[in-house]
Amino acid sequence: MGLFSFGKKSTEKKINWVHIDSIEKLDEMLAIALEKPVMLFKHSTRCSISIMALNGLEQNWELREDDITPCFIDLLKYREVSNKIEEKTGVLHQSPQAIVLKNGEVVHQASHNGIKANLIRKSIIS
Repeated sequence: MGLFSFGKKSTEKKINWVHIDSIEKLDEMLAIALEKPVMLFKHSTRCSISIMALNGLEQNWELREDDITPCFIDLLKYREVSNKIEEKTGVLHQSPQAIVLKNGEVVHQASHNGIKANLIRKSIIS
């Protein structure tokens, strides 16, 4: 990082999000999670803690698309999807929240400031 790059956002996109906007799309991602790790990131666009968690995740993301499928759920637009995640995974809803599934099972969950890219990485590299 150069002297004059402070405060500038990188234009490099580290996470290629799959946007989940329906129960059908969620079911598709849960099916993928049987074969490949999937992360469900539940985000509230009006919450400063959620924005900080998202930024921290994106800044520290080092996983490739071959490693995990990262999924993004906008809670304000698709609350029914979040409700279905809780029903299907048994993980109580929080916001922001990251849920990692591997072989169809929840292997990691975190919310708020506990959402860390390195912990997500560790959960799938085992």
